[in-house]
Amino acid sequence: MDQLENVDGIDPASTVIIKMREQGISSLPRNYELVYQFLNTSNAALIREFAALGGRPTQSQLDEVGRKYLPHHHGMSAVAQTRERISDEMQGVIKLVKQDQSALRKYSNLLGETSSRMSDGDASSSEVLRGLVKVLSSATGDTMEKGGAVIHQMIERAKEMAQLKAELEEYKRLATIDPITRLSNRRAFDERLSAIYDGRQSGMHHALIVADIDHFKTFNDTYGHQVGDRVLCVAAAVMKNALDKDTFLARTGGEEFAVILHGISLEQAIGTAERIRLAIESTPLKNHHDGLDCGSITMSFGLCMATDATGPEDVYRKADAALYESKGSGRNQLNIHTPKTSRWPFFKR
Repeated sequence: MDQLENVDGIDPASTVIIKMREQGISSLPRNYELVYQFLNTSNAALIREFAALGGRPTQSQLDEVGRKYLPHHHGMSAVAQTRERISDEMQGVIKLVKQDQSALRKYSNLLGETSSRMSDGDASSSEVLRGLVKVLSSATGDTMEKGGAVIHQMIERAKEMAQLKAELEEYKRLATIDPITRLSNRRAFDERLSAIYDGRQSGMHHALIVADIDHFKTFNDTYGHQVGDRVLCVAAAVMKNALDKDTFLARTGGEEFAVILHGISLEQAIGTAERIRLAIESTPLKNHHDGLDCGSITMSFGLCMATDATGPEDVYRKADAALYESKGSGRNQLNIHTPKTSRWPFFKR
């Protein structure tokens, strides 16, 4: 099964859906992205392994590939398993505490009984007293030994829970990281963008920039998917260096990136996008190890202010429409969505 090529003018979503129908793949979100990545990614290993599944892959086969290359769709199952293990450890601790409490109650009852017997007149003989002391001494030793064992087990379970907690945090982190660029992924982007409109943050002074590497498919076709991956990593590094360290940057799919800006005006957002564009344009793609010179890359940009949209889907749609205008107007430029003109071209090359 050969990887399909997207053709200009054909909706990529339609291409993915057609491919899924052809291969009988269930229309699950994780399957959709897996097929999308197969059709559009520069990851040669993913393409090879997906193609090896054949014409009618099972869901377990798809998930096996997905867990390897798209961990953000499968990380939550690992998170759920780790949470279940933490819950089991907690139940174990509760059981130990209850056992310890039961042993202490029995010991307390024995002390009470011993005290009562020693108060009886029949307990005056030395033989009876020796017997009571022996029973009390044995019970005290057993109680202390059991108490020490409980403490040791509780310490061990506490260590195990600390390890599980660390694993849980790592799973959660990996579920929001793009494996190629190490930037935030689409899941993290969707959550961050939604937060602008969910009431916890003000929609004022927020901006969304979406960006796309120009002619990215040409790099894959000319130099191979490994070079394509390096192009993605270079673009990610340049964008990251051009932004403040606290600015949110994500790879949202394929050769697409997104930047969410906080506390910023339209003019400042334009300046930020232009700074990224110029930094990308001036970065040579040359491998110093093998001498391969791929020239340079450019990126096209779309921008929308959060106040010019009704919600996360709307602001993304409008920024993406501005990006599409940049692509159609010659690339390597920024277009801005505005309420009056819908798209406002800037910084044309």
